Amino acid sequence: MNDDASAAAAQRKRLYWHSRRGMWELDLLLIPFLEQRYDGLEARDQAAFRALIGEEDQDLFAWLMRREWPEEPERRRIVQMIVEHAENTDNDHYRSL
Repeated sequence: MNDDASAAAAQRKRLYWHSRRGMWELDLLLIPFLEQRYDGLEARDQAAFRALIGEEDQDLFAWLMRREWPEEPERRRIVQMIVEHAENTDNDHYRSL
C-alpha cells in the first residue's frame, strides 16, 4: 500500500471513531452518512464534516434533531445534508427519534 492510500485509510478510521459519539441518536446519523456519502462529497463538504464532528454532542444533537440550525453557512449545509440523507434512506430508527 502506498503512503497516500495508508494516509487515507488512517484518516477514514479517525473519522469513523470520531463519528461514534456515545449518543445512539448521533451514531445513527453520523456513521451511515460517513459510510455512504462522505467519499462522494466535494472537498469543502468533506472538510465541513470533519469540522462538524469536532463539535460538542449537545450541539450536534440539537442540529441533527432539527431543533436549531448552525449559524455558520458551511456547517448548516453539512448538517442539512446529513439530515436529508437520514430522511431519504431506509432508516426507521431516525424516523422514530
